[in-house]
Amino acid sequence: MNDRNNQDWGGALEREEKLRKKLAQLEKMEADIKEKEKALKQKEKGRKQLILRLSPSLWEDIAAWAEEDFRSINGQIEYLLSECVKKRKGEK
Repeated sequence: MNDRNNQDWGGALEREEKLRKKLAQLEKMEADIKEKEKALKQKEKGRKQLILRLSPSLWEDIAAWAEEDFRSINGQIEYLLSECVKKRKGEK
């Protein structure tokens, strides 16, 4: 009976050690994500704002397209403008 208790404790200690390692990995991943979020926020601070007037029909078309692509309307407009600029520069 004593050997079985020792085995149970040994297994429990191994599982606990595995869980501690997993927790450390998750904490590292969380720290990495937070650092990337911080860098992204810093990058976005340098973005320029623009007032844009669109016809209601164009707005609706872009809004529908944005929804299909799982983007915000602003994100869709930025994406479309970026793609046009790349094409104009001859990039792909």
